[in-house]
Amino acid sequence: MLSILTVTSPFFLLVLAGYVAIRTTLLPLSAITGLNIFVLYFALPCMLFRYGSNTPIEQLLNLPLAAVYLLCSLLLVAIAIVISRRQRLDWNNTALGALVATFPNTGYMGAPLLLTIIGASAAGPVIVTIFIDIVIISSLCVGLSRITPDNDQAFSASIQQSFKGMVSNPMPWAICLGVLASGLDAQLPAIFESTVGLLGNAASPTALFTIGAVLARSAMQSKIDGQAPPIETAIYSIVAIKLLAHPAIIALGFAIANELGAGIDPATIAIVVLLGALPSASNVTLLAERFGADAGRIAKIVLITTTLAFFSFPAFVSVLHPS
Repeated sequence: MLSILTVTSPFFLLVLAGYVAIRTTLLPLSAITGLNIFVLYFALPCMLFRYGSNTPIEQLLNLPLAAVYLLCSLLLVAIAIVISRRQRLDWNNTALGALVATFPNTGYMGAPLLLTIIGASAAGPVIVTIFIDIVIISSLCVGLSRITPDNDQAFSASIQQSFKGMVSNPMPWAICLGVLASGLDAQLPAIFESTVGLLGNAASPTALFTIGAVLARSAMQSKIDGQAPPIETAIYSIVAIKLLAHPAIIALGFAIANELGAGIDPATIAIVVLLGALPSASNVTLLAERFGADAGRIAKIVLITTTLAFFSFPAFVSVLHPS
């Protein structure tokens, strides 16, 4: 366990560094936009393309893996929605709460963590799950957030808007280009390969630092704007869903799938369970701000899951990947 903490701790310390930089005003709030742009539009797409293009095509087009992961995610969304609706939250906060319970921080944290701990074999599952989370789960939850009693068209309109946002997100495109390059066994010219490599190598530290900065901004913004404190309803139940129910449902789902003959490799299952054990994605806070939900509540969930994952994630690694 101590050896695993030695590997995982630097990743969480980079998150802490970003948090401290903003809270101490060493880094201005306005710098976060630039950090996000660099990570989202340059570093992460290059990292995903590079790993996709170097991963065997059969690992990237693993349909049983994609199907089981999608079904587990949809079940988790349903569970989070039922809990939140019983606690009388509106559809906006219910749906974005379901998203923060289901969407792991794979791009900014999970990819660099698992690729360091496990190696290149983690690239295929990471890419498959990121694609599902961005294209399907995010679009569904954003659409559900638009449900209102007096607007029957809100859901379909929001789904369209969400898909437009997905189209403008460079990560799915980087994944698709990586899959295409892998399938064609194509290589970039040396000068571009080196450039992509440099940007991809910058993804991990910059993304982790940006997570901390975004969390600090969310905590500070509510005080600056004089916003009401976050809705405490369903905060800790959502945290429990993310850190405990998510990996448990994934493990159970893949066990059932293999009993039915899916034949998914146990090592691949372990990687996907570890992805489920990640904290919530920090970009859900930005979505909550954009759609008028309680961003303070979402930010608090992200912050708590990230803090607790410092201890819980290494515990999952020690069980699932002890070597």
